[in-house]
Parts: sequence; C-alpha cells; structure tokens
Amino acid sequence: MKVAIIDYGAGNITSLSFALERLGVKEIAISNKKDVIEEADKVIFPGVGHATYAMKQLRDFGLDTLIPNLKQPVLGICLGMQLMCTKTDEGNEKGLGIFQAHVKKFEPLQKVPHMGWNTVDYSHSPFIEEFQLSEWYYFVHSFYAEISSQTIGKTEYINSFSAVMHTDNFIGCQFHPEKSGAAGEKFLQQFLSI
Repeated sequence: MKVAIIDYGAGNITSLSFALERLGVKEIAISNKKDVIEEADKVIFPGVGHATYAMKQLRDFGLDTLIPNLKQPVLGICLGMQLMCTKTDEGNEKGLGIFQAHVKKFEPLQKVPHMGWNTVDYSHSPFIEEFQLSEWYYFVHSFYAEISSQTIGKTEYINSFSAVMHTDNFIGCQFHPEKSGAAGEKFLQQFLSI
C-alpha cells in the first residue's frame, strides 16, 4: 500500500510518517506533485498553521482543484479537515467545499486554543463502527468546524463542534491521531483498512 502525505508547507509530517511506519506502512510519499498524490492508494491531508497561507500554497501547487476530485480514501487532519470545509473565518478563506460546514473561531470564554486531551462522541457511520462511544484524542486548535450532516464525531469545548467528518471517500478529524496514543493509532489503522 502506498500512502501519500500532501506536503504544502503546513503539515505535521514527520510525526505522521513515524505513526504510519509503526502501523507497517512501507511506502510513504511526501509530496505536492499531482501525479504522486493521484497514484497513491490512500492520501493524508495534514495541516498545522494559518488557513490563508495554506490555501495560497494549495492554489500555487494546483492542489485546490486536485484534492476535491480524488477518488481514493482521503484523510484531512486538523487544518487539513478545516480546509476541506466550505469556508473558514481564519483569513475569511473559501475552502475546498468537500464538507458542508463553516469553520469559526472559538469565543474566548475559556482558554484558546483548545489544547490537550478531549473525548470524541461518535454517531453511527460505517467508518467508525469499531470505535467506542467515547474515545480520547489530542487537540490543538483555535478554529472549529460547525456540526453538520456530515459530522460523525463531536467534541465539547466552549461549544459542540465537528471532531470527525465523513462524506464519500473523505474523512476529516480535528484532532491529531499521530499524537493520540492507542486511540489515534486505531483511528489511523481504520483509515488504512478502508
């Protein structure tokens, strides 16, 4: 199995690569080349950073049109998932439109960013059949995707937000599975098994 990690200058790529290697993935391509991404069996769209810079990079590499049209399983992580939504208030950017959700900034009623361990409560979806009703994952973010019809896992912090989203061949998670211990490893393994 070949897994492509999209490299657009806004990802937590090293720890993600190590996590995939621990799960037995032998072929990992870290790339921003369209042909490399298209030929992979699975694609991971990571992200740490600012939405405006990230979207500029995606447009510069032509990935803003490629990603929504990928046919293999695609996993968006953190900023990656947010950019898969229709719009983000971070920089007032238009997203890729894969998930029909608006990304908003947390109101500073509690400490922002939301950083540390929190639970995800899953609803029914074929992707998450193996998961318990409540699992703990590691989060670091100041913006969140609203709950939508594509939300299959939600978390509470200041308000409810989408922690996991799913439509067609696209999965998104707000948390960092590569930093989430056994639960994160199980999440990545479930994605790889699709």
